[in-house]
Amino acid sequence: MGRSALPCCLALACWLLLLLGGSDGLGSRGKSREEDQGAVAEGGPWGRVRYEALKKHFGAVGALSKQYWQSLACRVWQGGCEEEQEETETSPRPGWSLPLVGQDYLEILSAWYCSFGKCCETGDCRVVNNITGLELDLSGQLHGQHLAKEVVIRAVRGFLQSPRPEKALVLSFHGWSGTGKNFVARMVASHLYRDGLKSECVRMFISLFHFPHHKYVESYKVQLKKQISETIQLCKQSLFIFDEAEKLHFGLLDAIKPFMARNENKGQVDYRRSIFLFLSNIGGNTINEVALDFWRAGRAREEISMELLEQRLRLELLEPADNGYARSHFLEENIIDFFVPFLPLEYRHVKLCARDAFLARGLPYTEAALDEVAKMMVFVPKEEKLFSAQGCKSVSQRINYFLP
Repeated sequence: MGRSALPCCLALACWLLLLLGGSDGLGSRGKSREEDQGAVAEGGPWGRVRYEALKKHFGAVGALSKQYWQSLACRVWQGGCEEEQEETETSPRPGWSLPLVGQDYLEILSAWYCSFGKCCETGDCRVVNNITGLELDLSGQLHGQHLAKEVVIRAVRGFLQSPRPEKALVLSFHGWSGTGKNFVARMVASHLYRDGLKSECVRMFISLFHFPHHKYVESYKVQLKKQISETIQLCKQSLFIFDEAEKLHFGLLDAIKPFMARNENKGQVDYRRSIFLFLSNIGGNTINEVALDFWRAGRAREEISMELLEQRLRLELLEPADNGYARSHFLEENIIDFFVPFLPLEYRHVKLCARDAFLARGLPYTEAALDEVAKMMVFVPKEEKLFSAQGCKSVSQRINYFLP
């Protein structure tokens, strides 16, 4: 919605002003019956006094409408801001007779317009791109994942700050179930888009739910490409999440590869402002082996580097196996920008997840209660019992035992 909406917006603003006119406005109840009679005596209903009052009122309404229109135009299109500031300094706006002041009406009007058009800094009001909030929440709520925090924040921030990215951003999350892959994907959606996963700019696909039968893969290809194209055309910036990515048919991965590869997009829809997240359990064992080796060597898990894990992950993904990554051309064509490893969670991390679960429900907790929840989980390997086999996936259900 562009400036073609100006008449509509201006009409609405004027209607509000007329309806809620100030102390000098039309319909002011301060005039006595004698004044009205005097006006009639001078020249009937449209006598001189009445005429001057009406003229003064419409002049005030016109001036106020102009100021509010300049404020709206400045806020929505960043145009006319200097004129709006000069106008405000030379002629302050009249007051309002109701508790809801003029500035509040401007907020309502601009918000109403923004719900229909492209008027935000991002060019799309559905997109908020709150990287600061994402970083804070990942730091406070994602436990035991120093690599995932760093890679996701740096990759997403760098991508969004680039005025002309060469291609869509593609991240592949790897690790055991319950280590935070889905949690991070949802958090990215909630901080980049006003409506989170419910945004029409965000699409989430679950392999076994959306594409359960391989015999229908050709039909799935058509549907998936259509849904991605429509979302990209609708939104300035789109997010696509593929859960259980290792179970995607390799034909589907190859079918959507053009949306993520480098291309000029001449005369076509620009796919380079899209983000693709693939969530997979593949590589979980490799990641766990590295974490266990560090623990046995007496080294902190925070010393594990991206270089070491990424190399190991690539080797595992290339091994002949019944997974879409190995059979598609994703790896050999470097479609994936970052492999994001999620480390196995230890006892102390499970306790932090339990604490978050109590807080999310507004329930009090004690250290003893957190220990009890953590002890309910299964830990592996059998000898060390170091890592939670389920991560934090079932923690929120286990605190039900502590409810009255």
